[in-house]
Order: sequence, then C-alpha cells, then structure tokens
Amino acid sequence: MSGKSIFDKLWERHVVTGKEGEPQLMYVDQHYIHEVTSPQAFQGLRDAGRKVRRPDLTFGTTDHNVPTVDIFNIRDLISKNQIDTLARNVEEFGIDAATHGSARQGIVHMVGPETGRSQPGKFIVCGDSHTATHGAFGAIAFGIGTSEVEHVFATQCLWQVKPKKMKVEFVGTPQKGVYSKDFILALIARYGVDAGVGYAVEYCGEAIDALSMDERMTIANMSIEFGAKMGLMNPDQKTYDYVKGRPCAPEDFDAAVADWKTLVSDPDAEYDKVITIDVSELAPMVTWGTNPEMGVEFDQPFPEMKDINDERAYHYMDVKPGDKAEDIDLGYVFIGSCTNARLSDLELAAKFVKGKHIAPTLTAIVVPGSRPVKKEAERLGLDKIFLDAGFEWRDPGCSMCLGMNPDHVPEGVHCASTSNRNFEGRQGYGARTHLCSPAMAAAAAIAGKFVDVRQMPEVQG
Repeated sequence: MSGKSIFDKLWERHVVTGKEGEPQLMYVDQHYIHEVTSPQAFQGLRDAGRKVRRPDLTFGTTDHNVPTVDIFNIRDLISKNQIDTLARNVEEFGIDAATHGSARQGIVHMVGPETGRSQPGKFIVCGDSHTATHGAFGAIAFGIGTSEVEHVFATQCLWQVKPKKMKVEFVGTPQKGVYSKDFILALIARYGVDAGVGYAVEYCGEAIDALSMDERMTIANMSIEFGAKMGLMNPDQKTYDYVKGRPCAPEDFDAAVADWKTLVSDPDAEYDKVITIDVSELAPMVTWGTNPEMGVEFDQPFPEMKDINDERAYHYMDVKPGDKAEDIDLGYVFIGSCTNARLSDLELAAKFVKGKHIAPTLTAIVVPGSRPVKKEAERLGLDKIFLDAGFEWRDPGCSMCLGMNPDHVPEGVHCASTSNRNFEGRQGYGARTHLCSPAMAAAAAIAGKFVDVRQMPEVQG
C-alpha cells in the first residue's frame, strides 16, 4: 500500500461522516470572516433563530472596503454599512475580531497567520478565494461562498467532495532577483489558469524548502489563480518557528510540534498529476494581459495572438505581440495586497527605493497588509524611505488589489502591481494591471518602466 500525502492525512482527520468520492461532512478548525461575505450569513442565522456554534473558532477583520487614507471617512454607503454591520455582528454573536481601525486590523489572510491562528493540521475556511494562503502552514484552506459561511456558523462543518491531488515541485536555486512571486506566475503562465481545477495542489521541492514563510504564503495565495481551490505545503522548522510565541499558538507547543511533524507527505505518496519546474533559469515575470496566465519572463516578447481572448486582452491592455515588458508605459505602481504586503515584501521593495525618487510620470503607493506590519515597518524606518522617494504610505487594507474601496487605478493607466489578479476592471474601470514581484514594482517606480532587477546592485549579497 502506497504512502499518504499531507493532504490525505489532513482530509482523513477532518471527516465527520461520508464516503470518499461522495460529499463528506468536514469539521472546520478555523473560520475567518470579513465584512463583505458575512452579513447575509449572519442574517440567515438570525432568521432561523440560530447562534454561531463555535464563536471561539471564528475570527473577523475588515479589509476589502476600508479606505487607506482618512480611514474613518467612509463615503461609500454600501462600504460603510458592511463595515458597521460586521462590527455589530461580531459583538452580538460573541466573535473576536480586528475591527476597523483597531490595532490588529488588516487583510484577513495576513491577520490570521500574524495572530497564530493559522497552524499546521488545521482545516481553514473563509468567504474569500485567497484563503489558500493559509495552506502554506500545512493546512487545508480554501474559500467558501456566503451560504457556506452560514453553514459553518451554524454547524462548524461543511460538505465537500475530496479533490484530486497534484504535486508541483519547484527545484533548483533561483537567480538573484527572482522571487516566489515569479515562481507562481511562471507556473500559471506555463500551464494556465485552469490547470489546477479539481485538484488540491501540494507545493514542494528544494526551492520551496528554501523560502521563508512569507514567501511560501505568496505561492499558496495564488493557488486559486492556477485554478486550484486549495494549495498546501509540508510544515517544517520554519513553520513551527513562525507560529511559536504568537498570541494563539498552542499552549503545549512541543506536543503540537510533535503532532505536526507527522503531518507531512510520505516519500511514496501517490498523486494524480505531477509538475516539475526548475527555477534556476527563471527570469522575473510580468503579465501583459487580462488573466494571470498571460505573463512572460522579463526578457521574452509578448506572444502571438492565438484566439479571440488574446485579441481582446491585447486591445484592452493597449499592448501588442512582440512588445516586451520594458515597453509598457507605466503610470501607477501598487505595492500591497494579501499576496505581497508582508513586512519582508516591504523591506525588499525599500531596498530598491532607498535614496532614490520615483519617476515624475507616475504615482506610487505602498499599503501594508496589516496594522502590525505598518507599525513594525515604521519602527524600521521603511515609511520614511518610501515617503522620501515620493511614494504614498497608506493604512492597511485590500486597497488597490480590487475596486471595492476608494483606491483605483485611473482608466487607461498601466499599473505595476504586486497583487494577484489582472482582470479587466479589477483595479478600477479601464485599469490596466501588470502583475509582478515587489522588487520589480519598486524598481519600476524609480525607472518609470519595468527593468530587469537581476541586473541591479540591490539584489547582490
């Protein structure tokens, strides 16, 4: 009998009832909520006269709608209503939350790990597609819809059919200037946005082992852009060290680690599909089109049109086959989002900015992903580095990743963005989004166009 993958082990642990291949009732260890997908679910509970079954396993934050400038001046009435409603709901139902403006508030997929709630072995859900982020800890984590949010509120369980298993192995050592964001963008560019559909993706290999937890979260975060609902990694000493000492870390930490060490894939585990990518020859990635698979390595030309989707993307983005990333006329730079707004991302970006000034042709903003990250960045003086260089330094939130708050890219403007999606209108009506790493975005802000960070002195040493 072959061994089991980490996904098999975690799945089996959480089955309440049901047979494999059919819908199974799964127990949820951690339920994260935010202001956009929870109001109807709370109202459903009220209408049915129900309570939240495990408020202690539920945690909320405000992130999608919040302004990042003058944060309490919320002019959009729908946004204000959703933010106020979450604050009322968590109080009424006895749920701990990092409400708007509070010391812990930030993007849900950053606040969860920062508080120590995201741990190996857990089954984690949230009404947000980028919940896969928490899979970097060795957890099953995925996004759910509002009706499912209500189901978890009421029962602490969820019906699911077990997906197939895919192993994505990143091997080799990347060149200086190539980062985890480039790993995942390269995977999506090579195999497509639907390659992961129906799979739970396990990321492994020496290139994954070498990454920090922040960098691993970037890869797990974009599993959904690969088509997979969930992506996860085997926990290791870096994982344990990250969780240790955080407010919600297990009380008997040594016992928890002993258990976590059993939750790794066996050497003879079998998978339905295996993909291997050698990162040693990978160049920095930049997207040219309107979905994340429309990306190229920095030194490669944009591809020929192969179908009507390409034609539409080229028209919308106002670029053409044969162009290169350096030809894009950038007008905006956004450093932020649940993909790349952690402290290490800001430290990396600051290296390329220090002592310089952004190009006069563009606007650049930095949005820390959480208030603890903002506070620590300011303690380190990163805010001053960015402000002196002409960046705007904002308060935490989802910000310009999506057009649900005041932060929009103007119509027709090209934006170098560290976020996860480049769909039409994602960053504002008519906005043209180019996904890249924090290093590429920061360097582009200074140069006024995309440049190859591998050639820059900041990546050496």
